[in-house]
Amino acid sequence: MSGGRGDENSDPSTMHAADIARSVGNGSTSARSVVEAVLARIARVDASVNAFTDILPGRALGKADALDAARTRGEAMGPLAGVPFAVKNLIDIEGLPTRAGSRINRDLAPATRDGALVRRLESAGAILVGGLNMGEYAYDFTGENVHDGPTRNPHDLGHMSGGSSGGSGGAIGAGLVPLALGSDTNGSIRVPSAFCGCFGLKPTYGRLTRAGSFPFVGSLDHLGPMARSVTDLALSYDAMQGPDPDDPVATTRAHDLTMPSLDDGIGDLRIAVAGGYFARGGDPEAFAAVDTVVAALDCERRVEIPEAARARAAAYVITAAEGAALHLDRLRSRAADFDPAVRDRLIAGAMIPAPFVERAQRFRRWYRAAMLDLFREVDIILAPSTPCRAPKSGQISFVLDGVTLPVRANIGVFTQPISFIGLPVVAVPVRIDDGLPLGVQIIAAPWREDLAFRVARHLERNGVVSAPHAAL
Repeated sequence: MSGGRGDENSDPSTMHAADIARSVGNGSTSARSVVEAVLARIARVDASVNAFTDILPGRALGKADALDAARTRGEAMGPLAGVPFAVKNLIDIEGLPTRAGSRINRDLAPATRDGALVRRLESAGAILVGGLNMGEYAYDFTGENVHDGPTRNPHDLGHMSGGSSGGSGGAIGAGLVPLALGSDTNGSIRVPSAFCGCFGLKPTYGRLTRAGSFPFVGSLDHLGPMARSVTDLALSYDAMQGPDPDDPVATTRAHDLTMPSLDDGIGDLRIAVAGGYFARGGDPEAFAAVDTVVAALDCERRVEIPEAARARAAAYVITAAEGAALHLDRLRSRAADFDPAVRDRLIAGAMIPAPFVERAQRFRRWYRAAMLDLFREVDIILAPSTPCRAPKSGQISFVLDGVTLPVRANIGVFTQPISFIGLPVVAVPVRIDDGLPLGVQIIAAPWREDLAFRVARHLERNGVVSAPHAAL
């Protein structure tokens, strides 16, 4: 199945993953030629975008040659044969220290093994080409790293990429790779997907193993893919599923594959748009993006997600407290080596009284039960990904609904209430005019990524959502 616009005569650096895999699998394109084209584009474009922190040409070309040789011998090719990908630099890459966007982690010993999801993608035939920029220790919504510099929005280099998976979003949006991995604790896949105009998946909590990655908030952390098309996203997600004893929260459920039902349409799905909290506190353009999707789906139902504002507040408390606990030793010994904005929030988190955290966790249980009740009535809920388009680089404050607010703390206003209880979300990019992209969250009940993918694919097939790379 084709992922979208790519075909076998396209520039390999701009093809979709599904098309690359088909071309490499049938021998019309070599894996080496794909990797060489991608490396050439990175060399030409990334100085402007600053998505990559580590590039691995020797490793990538060696893997490509081995794959081409295997095909020549008649060996079966995997579903991602020859597809170049890159990973947020909190995921282990053998031979490199796992920096997690920080200065401190650069002093760590190099990883002796790739992260679990890297291994799974390579088992499916994909080829790792490098590590990607990110906000320090994933505590960021802007994509602006004080140590490695900001990842710039490929659609307008004067604007933010979003964070903390800004390098992942920037790399996809700039056409540097067709597939990237990010992490999402409070919105760090969905925010850069919206700002950079690509597709992203925050899976159900525990669905994809996090083994071999540097943590932020263990009870909220997810890893997931970002891609140029819904098909590419589904192909990679299916390839990465499976239990893993090295991640204590990884599910033991059987694979719930999404590719077999991807084109089943939406006729039997009960789709609703989130009102109340999710329909205020943002720019008109953010809600216009949702309206565009709602109209395309002929969706008339509206639901109220209960206590979403309180869920966001509770997510803040848990994030700050757990994040601070993880970094206490580093705060004591190397406080000056942190990004000051990250350091100060972690110190504040260390001061949160324990009863506040306990209350937030109790509320979390109630909120999850309330949301599961809601999903007995609907299959899919639509909501904006961000309250606005990407702010300008370095922007400190913005005005939302007539109120001046700090940018860094409020970009995730619509993503945090969803991460808080680990619901799966496919984030889709929407353009409502010639301006910067916007995003819409397609939210499903736990373990029903397949339904969210079906909605996203329907929208993509009908031209409502798309992720063309920027003209750089």
